[in-house]
Amino acid sequence: MGKSTVAAMVVGLAAMGGCAKVRYPDYYTLNPPKPISPPRTSVPIAATVVVREFRAPEYLRQGPIVYRPEPNQIVFYDYHHWAENPRRIVTAAIVSELQGLFETTELYDGHSDADFLVTGSLDHLEEVDNGGSISVEVGISAKLQNLKSGDIVWSGTSSKTSRVDQRSISGIVAEMSRDMGEAAGQLVSSMRTRVSQRSLSNP
Repeated sequence: MGKSTVAAMVVGLAAMGGCAKVRYPDYYTLNPPKPISPPRTSVPIAATVVVREFRAPEYLRQGPIVYRPEPNQIVFYDYHHWAENPRRIVTAAIVSELQGLFETTELYDGHSDADFLVTGSLDHLEEVDNGGSISVEVGISAKLQNLKSGDIVWSGTSSKTSRVDQRSISGIVAEMSRDMGEAAGQLVSSMRTRVSQRSLSNP
């Protein structure tokens, strides 16, 4: 094979490589609905509660959206990623749900002199493939600690699984957003019931 032929092949391959399209990821954000304010049947607890950013399993902290083709299999979408860490979104949802229960609700800054601390975990946030149907699963757990005594005042878990009618990533993310809002609301409702049964005004 002559040098001119080899050179032509190299130029041709380079040209083909240059024409190849590079696909970049699409990014999505969770938008849980704003909580519906419960009726004010009592005054807020005269205390300050801080909420530490929620934890999450390693596979939910990778960036790509997760799906389960089988119950024990976790797979990541190559081109569908979260625009913002879901842990921040669920933490903000819990803070919103807590408004009105305590006199002051803030994000934990590491050196707060608050009365109570909420910690928790985003346990599930994935698409689940069930043969011919698709659903999403959202699971959250949390606990409320009295920082003065160290006692755990309340702990609970909340989960939501919903079928997805719109079979697209946008439809899946929209259902995840709704379910995250509902799960956060159920969790704080459980906390509200617990703390209403005991006096926390003097922690």
